[in-house]
This record gives sequence, C-alpha cells and structure tokens, in this order.
Amino acid sequence: MALDLTADVAALTEALVDIESVSGNEQPLADAVEQALRSHPHLKVERFANNVVARTELGRPERVVVAGHLDTVPVNGNLPSRRDEVNIHGLGSADMKSGCAVALRLAATVPEPNRDVTYVFYECEEVEAERNGLRHLAAARPDLLRASFAILMEPSNGVVEAGCQGTLRVDVIARGERAHSARWWMGSNAIHAAGEVLARLAAYQPRRPVIDGLEYREGLNAVFIDGGVAGNVLPDVCRVSVNYRFAPDRSEEEALAHVREVFAGFDLEVSDSAPGALPGLSVPAAAAFLGAVGGTANPKFGWTDVSRFSALGVPAVNYGPGDPLFAHKQDEFVPIEQIRSVERRLRSWLGAAG
Repeated sequence: MALDLTADVAALTEALVDIESVSGNEQPLADAVEQALRSHPHLKVERFANNVVARTELGRPERVVVAGHLDTVPVNGNLPSRRDEVNIHGLGSADMKSGCAVALRLAATVPEPNRDVTYVFYECEEVEAERNGLRHLAAARPDLLRASFAILMEPSNGVVEAGCQGTLRVDVIARGERAHSARWWMGSNAIHAAGEVLARLAAYQPRRPVIDGLEYREGLNAVFIDGGVAGNVLPDVCRVSVNYRFAPDRSEEEALAHVREVFAGFDLEVSDSAPGALPGLSVPAAAAFLGAVGGTANPKFGWTDVSRFSALGVPAVNYGPGDPLFAHKQDEFVPIEQIRSVERRLRSWLGAAG
C-alpha cells in the first residue's frame, strides 16, 4: 500500500492503522514508510531491519530526534480503522499510529526546519526489550540518535509528559517443605508463607518524590503468584512476582536494594529491569520545546523509550496524540482534532507555517 505523506494527518493515521503491524510483523508497514520517505529528496533515508531513519542535513546548529514505534499489540477485533465525526478508532490509533502519522507528515512537508531533524520509525516496542528496534539502533548506530533533544511520539493526550519511571520485576520466593495434605503437620506450606509477602505489599507506602517540579508516584504491586504441586501435596515453593515502578531519581541498583530491604528474609530473583529517565526540563532545548507547545508538563508514570535516549545523554519527552489510558484496549481511539493540534504545534516549533 502506497502512503501519501502529504495527505491530511487524520487520513494518514487511518492508512497506517489499516496496515497491520503487530510486533514481529512490521515489514509491510516499514516497507511502505521507507518507500514514502524516499520520494522526498530533502531527506536522507536509511533502513535497518524494520527500522527506518530519515534525516535532514541542513547544517543547523541544533539537531533533534522525533521517534515513533511502528508496531502494535495483537489484533483484538479492532481492524480496520473506523472514523466518526470526532475520533479515529482502531488498533494502534492512539499507540501510536497517530503519532507516527504526525512525524511522517512533518518529515515530508517541512523540508527546511529551523533545526535539523532525525525521524526514527522503529520495530518491536511492545514486546521484550531484546527485540526493541531503538535498542538495536542505539547499539549499532548511536550516531543516528545523537541530538540536543528528542521527542517520543507516545500518546500523552497532546500534553508533554517528561521523563519516565523505571521498572523492576522480581520474584519473591517463599519456601516450605512438601508433605501429603492429609499429614500436613509433616511439612510446611510455602503458599501460606507467601502471606507475609502479601502483607508487606498491602502495608507498603510508596514514595511521591518531586523532581523538576513534577510529582512522580511510585508503586510496588504483586502481578503474578505461582505455587502448588498437586491437589494433595503441600507446596514447597511459592513465587510472588512483584513489579516496582520507581521514580527516575533512583537507579536500577538503588531500586533493587530498596526491594531487597522491603522483602528482607526472602530470596529474590530479578526477571526484568529498566532505568527511568529524569525530566531534563531545564535543558535549553527541552525548555524551548515546552514553551512552544504549551508551557506545562506532566510526569510520565509508565516506562517508555525516553529512557533509552536518556541513557545516550539525550534529554527527551513524551508528546503525542491519544489518551494513554486507551492504549492496548479493544476500543482504542484517538481524537481527530488532537492529532491535528499536535501536528500544528510541532510544525510551529520547527519554524514552518501551519
């Protein structure tokens, strides 16, 4: 399917939604994106697997990155797209085909921005970190991501969401001794022992630190519990999988040390960990962007690839159309006017007429 990057941004959003791109199946969409970008001679376009990078090279004193992921979560009876008078409905409409539509239209229709721009469209954001296209680009071609500032087009309701919280997932292991349930006194029930883990979680009071004027809300929650051997056997092991969402003033090491303290006396096994990203709103490029698109910012409570830019020393924010509360839902949608508003603001920030 050929994409017209000069079309109205709402129509372009519909076209992107209608090209199914569940994680691992991004090639048809990446092909269409690459072909469309290569038709605009002011862009230098490169392709790496199903990651497409397009750059202006005007020798501006400042370079910024505008990035969006091409993949979606699995289809849930929400394709093809559907439009009513107010919204576009469909898989990925908010997360984040509308954000990609804005970035693609800017790439095609702003040939001489007031700062050089690198547009990055990447694969496998919605799955395990090992497959993340931005991660692979950062490892293989970090030069392509060097910039003064980066914008990740994650759905944020058209408001800047600064930084992001880190995430840590651990298995807290309660141990016992197997025995026949009819002779229970001969053993020790690991599931019962896990009650102490749940009690500590129920009593836990999370921090709400203020960073750069933004209040982050940490959370420590059980997300899975697993134990049991058979219907007549006391289990000797019970695992409680706990997810810690920590504010960006803590490192991964500090987060793990905190969780070990909370669950002192239990064994812990780490299953997933990713750092947060500080807001960085005092950086001149970030402050200028914030002023151009509204002058206020909210904290980002979830984890996003903003963290990857932060690790490269590039301050970054989340800014895109769509309500993040509807991301991954069957009834996902994005307001049409919000897509157009985000495009207008970014176009103005890049020094182009509306």
